[in-house]
Parts: sequence; structure tokens; C-alpha cells
Amino acid sequence: MIRRKVARGESRTDWKRVKAMSRTEVERLADRDEGPLPDDWENSVTIGLPAAKQDIHIRLDSDILQWFKAHGRGYQTRINAVLRAFVQARERVDRKSVIRKGAS
Repeated sequence: MIRRKVARGESRTDWKRVKAMSRTEVERLADRDEGPLPDDWENSVTIGLPAAKQDIHIRLDSDILQWFKAHGRGYQTRINAVLRAFVQARERVDRKSVIRKGAS
């Protein structure tokens, strides 16, 4: 789909500039835009394809939704990422709790 958009001239990306960038420059820009990776990012990486999305209806506080929308397109993806990070953090806490109980 992206290649078709580029072929039709619908892409607003300067692909010549992108292709000329070094990996270091790409990583620097990603760190600037997204923030640096946490020290233990290797432990949070999921290998393979993500689970399929499921359509749901969810009621969110208006101010929360507006905050995500104010940060541009992809707000639903960002909400999902926040929820995923919360779940993964809780799973790590739960695993540590089980390990401590097992050591008792």
C-alpha cells in the first residue's frame, strides 16, 4: 500500500533524504521524537506478530481522550500502547511476587 502511494506521488515523505540518512541519525531522531529506550527494553520486546485487534466500545474520560487526540493521528494506537505497558508492568510485578512466594 505504501509503495502504491509513493508511486502515485501521494507520499509527503522526502524519501531521498530518508535513504541518505545513516542509522545513527535515524536512531538520534527516533530518540528525540519518541524518547530514549528504557535500559531494560530488551526484556519488553515481543517477538512475532502482535495479537489481532478486537473492536470494542470503551468509555473514557473526556479529558483523557482529548489529551491523546491532541497529540495527532494514531491516538487509539497510543492508548493501546499505554494499556499494554501497564499490563506488562503488572505481569512483571506478579511474576516477581510468585517467585518470592516460591522462595519462602
